Amino acid sequence: MALAQWMSSLIAVVMALAVLFIRLKASQKPTNVKKIMLPPIGMSTGFLMFVVPQTHIPWLYALAAFLVGVMFSYPLILSSKMFIQEGLVYLKRSPAFIVVLLSLLVIRIVLHSYVEAYVTIPQTGALFFILAFGMLSPWRLAMLRRFSTLNKLERQDLVVE
Repeated sequence: MALAQWMSSLIAVVMALAVLFIRLKASQKPTNVKKIMLPPIGMSTGFLMFVVPQTHIPWLYALAAFLVGVMFSYPLILSSKMFIQEGLVYLKRSPAFIVVLLSLLVIRIVLHSYVEAYVTIPQTGALFFILAFGMLSPWRLAMLRRFSTLNKLERQDLVVE
């Protein structure tokens, strides 16, 4: 395995562990729209990589990567729960989320090795960025929808009381 591939896999593991740590810390504080939507907004700046010609990929590859990401978002959506406590919305710690995230990491590393055999390293990076964006966006939109629903229910309960 080439050094670049080992480094890429190591970075993926570090990022997954960072997400787990951040997610576990986030469950101790109430969430809000900003906390839910900033990650995909911040990540969207990564599309600037396509200014560099070496990262250009066929549209069909990009679409396939995005759709695989959308498929990968479903386990994240299903394992992300929220609850109301003292009128505030919190993310619920879920052992299933940790298992899902680590499983997706393993799948990503296996896929990375396969894809890298057919396209260049910068194109592989571009494809996996699109895959990650395709996974993050639906997940965060689902979280936003749940947050809005819980917030609305909480406000209705306050009005009724």
